[in-house]
Amino acid sequence: MDIRQEFKHKLESLVGDVLRLGSMVDVAIQKAVTALVEDDISLAQQVVAEDEHLNRLRYYIEEHSAALIATQQPLARDLRTIIAAMYLATNLERMGDHAAGVARLVQRLHDTPYPRDLLPSFEQMAQIGREMLRGALDAFINHDEQAARQIGLRDDELDDLYNALVQRLIREIAQQPEYAQGITYLLWVAHNLERIGDRVTNICERTIYMVSGELVEFVDDIGESSFLE
Repeated sequence: MDIRQEFKHKLESLVGDVLRLGSMVDVAIQKAVTALVEDDISLAQQVVAEDEHLNRLRYYIEEHSAALIATQQPLARDLRTIIAAMYLATNLERMGDHAAGVARLVQRLHDTPYPRDLLPSFEQMAQIGREMLRGALDAFINHDEQAARQIGLRDDELDDLYNALVQRLIREIAQQPEYAQGITYLLWVAHNLERIGDRVTNICERTIYMVSGELVEFVDDIGESSFLE
């Protein structure tokens, strides 16, 4: 195997690790929301425990990326791909943290009363976030700039759901103060799910840069100054 073939093989392996991390995160989000809806403490604990596997894979990807840059000295798109892989790994690992955050809140909610008719809204938010995540990973692997742009814009849809849900939760606290503690936990669940969408837009931005060299930034209707940050 010549040097170029060896580099190509290592780069493909790196991208494969990023996709594996993305798949693990997708599963973590699905499990966390299932635990919420089904009040499944055992499943919630599993999500929290498995978060460490995501952390380790993220660090491995970063080390692998740094080694490729140091030993292969890649140029142009190859270099941007490696940098994108590192950036994606960071954002994917943070999505895993958000899923684990939801799972921890499920454990707090277990013995806390709250109106369960609110739960379908959380399922809807999670579904959109997972669709965005899978689409963003496809755009990354396929070097599809246009798809990355379209997926990034879907964050507005998630933000609209989040804003509506937060307003509803606040009204519920006013109308049913006996549920205040549980609804407060639900506010944090909603926040974690909204942040997943923001992380996906970061991935889309980096994919666009990887393909075109253009730096873009999607406007976040919620912003980093959210009252729940």
